[in-house]
Amino acid sequence: MSAAVQPQTQTVWDGAGRRIHMQEVGMRDGLQMEAVFVPTDDKIALVNALSATGLAKIEVTSFTSPTAIPALKDAEIVMREIERRPGVAYAALVPNQRGAERAIESRADELNLVMSASATHNMANLRMSCEQSFAALAQVVATAQAAGVAVNVSLSCVFGCPFEGDVAEAAVFGWVQRFADLGVGGITLCDTTGMAHPAQVARITRAARARWPGVVFTLHFHNTRGMGLANVLAAIDAGADRFDASLGGLGGCPYAPGASGNVCSEEVVHALQLMGYDTGVDLPALMAAAARLPALIGHDIPSQIAKAGERLALHPVPADFEAIRARALAR
Repeated sequence: MSAAVQPQTQTVWDGAGRRIHMQEVGMRDGLQMEAVFVPTDDKIALVNALSATGLAKIEVTSFTSPTAIPALKDAEIVMREIERRPGVAYAALVPNQRGAERAIESRADELNLVMSASATHNMANLRMSCEQSFAALAQVVATAQAAGVAVNVSLSCVFGCPFEGDVAEAAVFGWVQRFADLGVGGITLCDTTGMAHPAQVARITRAARARWPGVVFTLHFHNTRGMGLANVLAAIDAGADRFDASLGGLGGCPYAPGASGNVCSEEVVHALQLMGYDTGVDLPALMAAAARLPALIGHDIPSQIAKAGERLALHPVPADFEAIRARALAR
C-alpha cells in the first residue's frame, strides 16, 4: 500500500468519543472576584441550571469567613437549598477546620482544600508557611474522612508563581505525595495565574499520572496569557480527563494584576465537542446559563462563544442579497 492511501491514525485532534469530565468552578472561583453580591436565590437558580447541563461536578461556594469573601457569605443557604441531581458532585472550598465543619453540616459532597506549591504565594495568599498550611489541612482531611466526605486538594502555582517564577516540579510532587499519604483521593494541579504553557503542562501531567495512578487528577487553567485552551488540549494528550472551568470565563487572581479568569466552560465544551470528545454537557443549556451572568454581575463576560455563538450559528444573508446576486450574475 502506498503512503498516499495508508489509513490515518488517531491524533489528539480526534477525540473519538473519549470522555472528558467538566467541572464548574464559576460559582466559587468566579463570583468571589465580583464586586457585587449576587442574590442568594439567583445563586441557587444558577446552580440548578448548571446541574441540568450534565456537568460532572459543581464547586458551589466557599466556606470562608464572610468578612474575607462577602460575595459568598450565603454559603450555607446555597449549599442546603440547591436541587441535587444524581451523578453530579457538589463541592465546596474550605480553608480550615471550621469551614470544613460548616460544609459538612451543609451536606457538601466534597471538600476542596487549597494550598500553594510556592512558599511566597502561600504566605501572601493564606498568611501561613506551606508547612503550617499542610498541618492545618491534614486535620481537615481527618475530619472529612471521619464524616465520610470526599476530599480534593487544589495545589496552587503548580505551573509558576507570580513572585518566584518557575516552581520546581520536585516541590510540587513532594506535596502531592504527602497528601496522597494522607489518603487524599483527588488532586487539582492549578495554573493559578495563567503561567502554564502546553509543553510544561504535558510533561507535568504525564509524570503525575504515571507516578500516582490511583489519584484522580484535575487540571485547572486560567486564560491570562491566552493559552488556556491550548493547555487543556496538551493535558488531554498527556492523559488528563478532568478539567475545572468557569461559566462565562469569570475569575481571576488578586496576585496577578490584569489576569483574566479561568478557562471558559462553554468555550472548552464547544471546542472539545467539535473535536469528537464526549463531555456529557448540553452546550446550549450551558450557554443559556452563561447568558444569565451579565444581568447578575453588572458587566459583560469574557466568553467569546456567548458573543459569537456556536461555530454553525448561521446568520441571515443581507436584506438586499437577491439584488446583489442578480447584478453579479448579469455581468
